[in-house]
Amino acid sequence: MKAHNKFLILLISLIFLSCSSVRVSTDYNNEIDFSSYKTYAFTKKGIDKAKINELDKKRILKALEVELSSIGLRKNSINPDIVISIFTGVNEQINVYNSYNYLGYGLGSWYDFNYNTSTTQGTLYIDIIDYNKNELVWQGIGKGYISDNVSKKEEQIKTFVNKILLQYPTK
Repeated sequence: MKAHNKFLILLISLIFLSCSSVRVSTDYNNEIDFSSYKTYAFTKKGIDKAKINELDKKRILKALEVELSSIGLRKNSINPDIVISIFTGVNEQINVYNSYNYLGYGLGSWYDFNYNTSTTQGTLYIDIIDYNKNELVWQGIGKGYISDNVSKKEEQIKTFVNKILLQYPTK
């Protein structure tokens, strides 16, 4: 029964980790009037360097287009006000759980129950560069866990991008 309880605790922990929220931080040049930016383009060079598969890149770019549109920016590849670049990072955390249970009453023997788990935390950097000055003016960073389940992954990527861009200073 105790092994069953430990498995249940492990399962609940993994579910919690996979559903945990995105932690966001930003940095920007507070001397910039961000409301003057009206158009954007993606920089191929930066996006090509992102160490994720092409499907996830497309998911991120699609989510960025939706969010940038919602804050009043429109895509213009010819003469943009700002250029968007993304970078990604991965931190694998290995959690080792050890549990020792006493077996038998008065028998003096121990049951050693060890198990390991690992989780992967992803980091998404969104850089916004003033096109004319070629200068980084805003950076948003989101850290969290992404599921391997495709149907959940798309929604989680949208949430990542949304929470990061909620910090974009529109004024």
